[in-house]
Amino acid sequence: MSEDRRQHMRVRFPLEARWEGLSGRHTARIYDISMSGCYVEALSEVQTHERVRFQVQSPTGLWLTFEGEVVHHQPNMGFGLHFVNLSETQRDVLTSLIDYAGDKSG
Repeated sequence: MSEDRRQHMRVRFPLEARWEGLSGRHTARIYDISMSGCYVEALSEVQTHERVRFQVQSPTGLWLTFEGEVVHHQPNMGFGLHFVNLSETQRDVLTSLIDYAGDKSG
């Protein structure tokens, strides 16, 4: 998705991740995150529109659980996720994580 179509600021901040989709359970890294989604660097295959459950390890070591829909993928590189079904608590946690990442990267 091009920068001009994005509604939320993205922050580059490396985070460990675990995700589960149609191809099974996998580990990955997230380098790019916003309130609406993230980019997952992973060699595993996914399909556009596939729903995945994933966890991101916060800087404090806690694993944060989210659900997303694959909006695009690049074979052997990774995929873009759009967060779905975010609870108010998940939004608050995500806001805190992005604020922390923005402070560290800026």
